[in-house]
Amino acid sequence: MLESYPLITTVVASVVLAFLFGLLANRLRLPTILGYLLAGIMLGPNTPGFIANINLAEQLAEIGVILLMFGVGMHFSTDDLIKVHRVAIPGAIIQMSVTTLICLVVAMMLKHSFIESLVFGVTLSVASTVVLLRALEQYKLIDSHVGKVAVGWLIVEDIAMIVVLVLLPVFAEIFTAGKSLDLHMVLQTVFFTLAKITTFVVAMIVIGKKLLPLLLVAIAKTKSRELMVLGIIAISSGFAFIAYTLFGASFALGAFMAGFVLNESEIGRKSADKSLPLRDIFAVLFFVSAGMLFNPTVLIEEPILIVVAFLLVVVGKSAVAYFIMRVFKQGLYNSLTLAVSLAQIGEFSFILAALALKLNIFSNVVYDMVIASAIISITINPFLFALTKKYKPIVNIQSVLQGRV
Repeated sequence: MLESYPLITTVVASVVLAFLFGLLANRLRLPTILGYLLAGIMLGPNTPGFIANINLAEQLAEIGVILLMFGVGMHFSTDDLIKVHRVAIPGAIIQMSVTTLICLVVAMMLKHSFIESLVFGVTLSVASTVVLLRALEQYKLIDSHVGKVAVGWLIVEDIAMIVVLVLLPVFAEIFTAGKSLDLHMVLQTVFFTLAKITTFVVAMIVIGKKLLPLLLVAIAKTKSRELMVLGIIAISSGFAFIAYTLFGASFALGAFMAGFVLNESEIGRKSADKSLPLRDIFAVLFFVSAGMLFNPTVLIEEPILIVVAFLLVVVGKSAVAYFIMRVFKQGLYNSLTLAVSLAQIGEFSFILAALALKLNIFSNVVYDMVIASAIISITINPFLFALTKKYKPIVNIQSVLQGRV
């Protein structure tokens, strides 16, 4: 009977289990993302019991990515970045580069290919915006100096990941073609890809900033809440489709640019807020689908690999961020706080890992390593924050004794 309604059963099972596990995570004062991932694992083919339709879940996840990236664009603030650009921009670039290099070397030592190791490093080099913002809000750090640096840092990471998502299919085709690499061909392919993407971005900024506010004003005059929500979803998904079909870019870039352009106008921000519940639901389905692809037996079969990935995220990346902050003469407590803030991975890591798996860059084991390290790092991140907060007085005394602010 249930087999006759695969879409309904998949959506219902995903939403119900995501709610139950998300509620449990919330009661335990853990990020709700963790609950959504666990719901996906329970519904996946690698655990006993009911198995959701993975193909349908992946398609729903694509919609989730579009709306998730639209939300990222809506929260993108050039003003926030400008305020802390002297630390956030070079800090994020250096941290991502060094972390990627470390992970690349470690993965190649574990006998993985260069392209797989490189993408693996990039995947672990970025932190979850959702997890970090919740932690900053919980500990009332969002308006502090370190909070603003952390937000600016994540903005730079988001921009970098947008570029990676756009270029990854191009490099996947080049590296998996089975032919000897022609530098001229590689540069030519990358150049034409970037040219098309630049054309799309410029068109969105120049034309979109003029047309979208006018469109939203026209919709607002109808005084229909349903049409306003539908209009926002149509804009985000429509531009994602245009980016993919006409410019060869990713759905993610199109949705991000739609959110970014809308965020530039007051009516755009107010209108987008009304679509937040729907965006949240599809974002949840995205995290559930990411959990479905995870094979929990890897924790038993490859414990060393999981520990390595976990240490790279929590220890390696955090240490790099800490030393960068100290080089930029940031205080001891601020440096520790930022390091802890980045000691996890999240939504962009899932999106990139899923894309790498789809493009046959990642093996199932490497994908499982990413998801496992995400689950573990997200779980312990609140405790690391609490520990840092607990020892703030001691850290401040040490900073004063050392003559540092």
